[in-house]
Amino acid sequence: MTTDTEPIRLPAVSDEELVSRIRTGDLRLFEELMRRYNQRLYRVARAIVKDEDEAEDVMQQAYIQAYLHLDQFAGRSQLATWLTRIAIREALGRRRKRREDQWPAGRDEDRMLPVNAPDSPDPERLAYAAEIRTLLESSIDALPDTYRLVFVCREVEGLSTSETADALELGEEAVKTRLHRARGMLRRELFARAGSASMEAFTFYRPRCDRVVRRVLDHIARMAH
Repeated sequence: MTTDTEPIRLPAVSDEELVSRIRTGDLRLFEELMRRYNQRLYRVARAIVKDEDEAEDVMQQAYIQAYLHLDQFAGRSQLATWLTRIAIREALGRRRKRREDQWPAGRDEDRMLPVNAPDSPDPERLAYAAEIRTLLESSIDALPDTYRLVFVCREVEGLSTSETADALELGEEAVKTRLHRARGMLRRELFARAGSASMEAFTFYRPRCDRVVRRVLDHIARMAH
């Protein structure tokens, strides 16, 4: 039986082939591209904006921008890295605008946004295996921006040091230093209890995946007319 938490299985098609065929007009493969990288883009966007719905909006806009500028992808970096950079810039732009609207003065980096609790039970949240995962997500959200994004890329999404450095446009030593400090900021007992649960934090469940894909494809279809 298929469940909302099961991973989406994709055919073994290389990123290069996907891009090449999308450029020739095979739009259905853009859906495959999105499903391949939805989890990563969601986690990166969520780490910056700290809001699930806004993270979806970031993803949608990032994919639209990627589609519009696909001819600019020269293959000098991995497609995943290119998409991640687009999502990061979109998320940072939204966060900067939000802070300007809410806090025109003062040190924004010292103000932490609260984690909004839903008014009614969320089916996606009910899918979490244990309370520790929610506690871990709250602890990650509390990390300073500089360290939170590196931590999510390395520990949650599982990128290598070099992949993280490439995506965030940092040096590898900076990535290592920020990751070390991020780990130290998390309570030792919580991190020890969480263990492998960190790989499940900010999971991008199937309904959200389908929703983002549908919105992006609808938008692209409207642009074509």
